Order: sequence, then structure tokens, then C-alpha cells
Amino acid sequence: MSGYDRVVQPAAGDDALENHLGGDEAKNYRRYEFDMVAPHVGRSMLEIGSGLGHFAEQFLPRVDRLVVSDFDPYCVERLRERFAGHGNVSVLQFALPAEVPLDEPVESVVMMNVLEHIAEDVDALRSVAKVTVPGGRIVIWVPGYMQLYGDFDRKVGHVTRYTPTTLRRTVTAAGLDIEVLKPINFLGGIAWWAAVKRGGVGYPDPRLVKIYDRTVVPLTRFIERFIRPPFGQTVFCVARVPG
Repeated sequence: MSGYDRVVQPAAGDDALENHLGGDEAKNYRRYEFDMVAPHVGRSMLEIGSGLGHFAEQFLPRVDRLVVSDFDPYCVERLRERFAGHGNVSVLQFALPAEVPLDEPVESVVMMNVLEHIAEDVDALRSVAKVTVPGGRIVIWVPGYMQLYGDFDRKVGHVTRYTPTTLRRTVTAAGLDIEVLKPINFLGGIAWWAAVKRGGVGYPDPRLVKIYDRTVVPLTRFIERFIRPPFGQTVFCVARVPG
């Protein structure tokens, strides 16, 4: 078994989906993600683990070619429905670390909360690199720090949470060069520890997600304009394929 077939609580269903902190419940957070990722994306993009497509949809005005993908059949069907009217969007179904079924390479690959599901993370990145043009970028967004690992992580099939050190080890072992590598969302890490780890909450409450999205996310973005946090809920990496 590998990839998303390990998940104890499948990422399927509009309410149950682990989709970038809650899909439509977290518009500020999704914008935060987008603003971090978009500067590193070229004119063609593959997103791995697209879920219901909330995040990928934001890139439609920016790219000439968009490929969305997921392992979950429910998500794949929703992706086909969501992007049915867009001729420059294609939908794939696969699970890493298997070969990516893409005929033409892309300039950019985006992996939002994907790599932590895969025990063979180095092999997964190697598979992704094969469908990325030389000099292209792979953007990796993963949950940070095992101190925050709890019941939620187990339920959604997280093999691990990363630190900059462990993610650097994985990325370099896959033969990729690192352009950006840092922890982000410091306040989110504290909130996650208090609510999920310390507080014993097994799954984020949608009501708390809304409050967090409206208050903590804007404050986090403001603070991180001026300081680089030593710790965070997330580790963010931009890797480049050599050549």
C-alpha cells in the first residue's frame, strides 16, 4: 500500500474532506496558500491531491495549462464536474509514488498537504520530477513538526509531519535543488497545538475554522511580512528540478 490508500478516514465528501483547512470554510487561508505558491508557478501546472479543486481553481487566470489530480474516485468525479467547461484543464487519477500518467511535462508541480501521506516520500518526489521540465519547480506544502502530531493526523493518514531539516533531507535525496525552505504560520501552529494536541480535539471544528480564518490568518500574514518564524504549523518548500 502507498499514498492515499493508507488513509484511515478517506478524504471524500464535502464535509469530511481534508482540503486545505476546510475548503469554503477558510477563504482567507486558501488565499494565504495561493499568495505563497503563485510566485513560483509557471504557465503550466500540475496539482497533486487537488481534492475538490478549491485551490487549483484560483490558478485558472494565471496558467495556460492546468492539470488537477487525486487518488480518491469521489474527488476525481467532483474535479471533472468543476472544470468541465475549461478546455485547458485535464483531470488525472493516480497515487504516488507510482508513475505520473502525464504525456507532456509541466513547468510547475504543486503538492499541498500531500507528501505527509506517503511513506515513500523520496520516490514520490522522483516520480514528480520526471514530469517536470528541467529547471521547473516543485512546490511543497506540508504539516510541520511532530510535536503537533495527534489523532487528526492518524485519522487522515499522515505518515509524518516535517521540519525544515527532515524535508530538506527528503528533497535532496530525490535529487532536487532547494530554492525556498522555511516554517510558516507560526500562530496557526500554536492554535493547532492548543486545540488539537493539548486540547484533545480529534478533528477541527468548522466553527472554529471560520473564526481562525477571519482572525488568526490575517494577523499571521501581517507578522510574517516582518519576521521569519522559528516554528510553524506548516513547512513550505520550493524545489527546482536540475537542468
